[in-house]
Amino acid sequence: MLIRADADVRIGVGHLMRCLALAQAWREEGGVAQYALVDGPPVLKRRLLDEGMEVSCVASLPGTLEDAAQTIALARQMEAAWVVLDGYCFDAPYQRAVKEAGLRLLVVDDYGHASHYYADLVLNQNIGADESLYANREPCTHLLLGPRYALLRREFWPWRGWRREISPVAHKVLVTLGGADPDNVTLWVVRALRRVQIAGLEATVVVGGGNPHWESLRSATEHSGCEIRLERNVKDMSELMAWADAAMSAGGSTCWELAFMGLPALVLVVAENQKGVAEGLDALGVVKNLGRCMDVDEVDVAHALKALATDFAQRGAMSEKGRQLVSGSGADEVVSSMNRLAEPAFPADRLRIRPARLEDAEIIWQWANDPVVRANSFNRESISLDAHIEWYRKKLVSSDACIWLVELDQVPVGQIRYDRVDSDTAEIDFSVVHLYRGRGLGTRVLLLSHRLACDELQVKRLRGTVFSSNGPSVHAFTKAGFECVGQEQVQGVSCFIFEKDCA
Repeated sequence: MLIRADADVRIGVGHLMRCLALAQAWREEGGVAQYALVDGPPVLKRRLLDEGMEVSCVASLPGTLEDAAQTIALARQMEAAWVVLDGYCFDAPYQRAVKEAGLRLLVVDDYGHASHYYADLVLNQNIGADESLYANREPCTHLLLGPRYALLRREFWPWRGWRREISPVAHKVLVTLGGADPDNVTLWVVRALRRVQIAGLEATVVVGGGNPHWESLRSATEHSGCEIRLERNVKDMSELMAWADAAMSAGGSTCWELAFMGLPALVLVVAENQKGVAEGLDALGVVKNLGRCMDVDEVDVAHALKALATDFAQRGAMSEKGRQLVSGSGADEVVSSMNRLAEPAFPADRLRIRPARLEDAEIIWQWANDPVVRANSFNRESISLDAHIEWYRKKLVSSDACIWLVELDQVPVGQIRYDRVDSDTAEIDFSVVHLYRGRGLGTRVLLLSHRLACDELQVKRLRGTVFSSNGPSVHAFTKAGFECVGQEQVQGVSCFIFEKDCA
């Protein structure tokens, strides 16, 4: 799995950290996960390295086609089964570039920001996630919607059967306002804690690795007049959430962790994309939404915190509703969905091949001029329609060639051609329509047609010459039982040679 996500003071660390949960679940299934970042706080990179993941640098403006090209190259280099995109800059052209490269794609989304979705899977774990957000998507795009799929990191997994005891009064408060907190909302929440008149109140304030306000926060907590501990780069938030009686949180991904841990919380909206999460959880009675941080002050926060801390019944209800909403198995469910899609996606009764006909000439010409097809061909120039038709007519009547079209539910989705190159050997050429790439169709085409080609051309072996850089085709030949018999320079290009005997 190659994860393309970024983190900094401006965008926060949520995209990167929720993908960490996905990467951990992927690795539990025996997979390998790697990150591709434009930049990010060194402490976060160290966290990923400590998790045993490689981190690569993308030296392009995020979301550009140059960025996409580098990500595609990295995915091919590591032979990635999936590319995961998490960020609002990964728009329709970026997604299409990844899919046209023959890669499986998961997009982690929050509000339907792209004009069109080309991904195999779209994951939106938010309460407001609805199919209508993704009306403009490919027919083969699957949706994973709602808190059922909330991504929780490995540190939370042991707490799946745990139940919280609700204290009569909440004396222990956890404050976590996001990994970056560029506006230093944490500082005035610390000041608000001074105003809460509850005997024995203590607080733990968690500061993320991307927070630039450490010194001002340290000074404020040292002179707060109450017991406040300041923690930085916490690796096990679950322990702190289990310790606390109540929380003060931003409206980001941490809300799913709080709900899972049954920790009653007040939520501040510190970024516009948190508004829907905060309002949705408030409507379900899981949190108390205080609204946008610029619309409330220290006194408002202090009053709300004291009210929550002294309301035993409300905290008990919030805790129970949170545990019912988030199971903690979201990352496992997403990985299961990814693995299901990685299997052959097309039942035998939906897929068939038929001999190519003269009326298929134009559609095969269009496929031949697909940018990915041309990039993986020895002749990379576009083909004119007249030249193609002349060539195609000759192939249809030749005893040394056979061409089949692949149909899914009677709709053409690819082609495969076998050319006799000597008395014993036929060379293979196949292509799949870009909308259906990355779903095992190339393998199925080879399996459906190779015996027919052996019988029709009366050869002893079939051969495929594949660019070493063409990961999807390499994968297709391997899965179809072809043996890689060597690597050669063919017309100046490094190629793998695959063969399969007809016997």
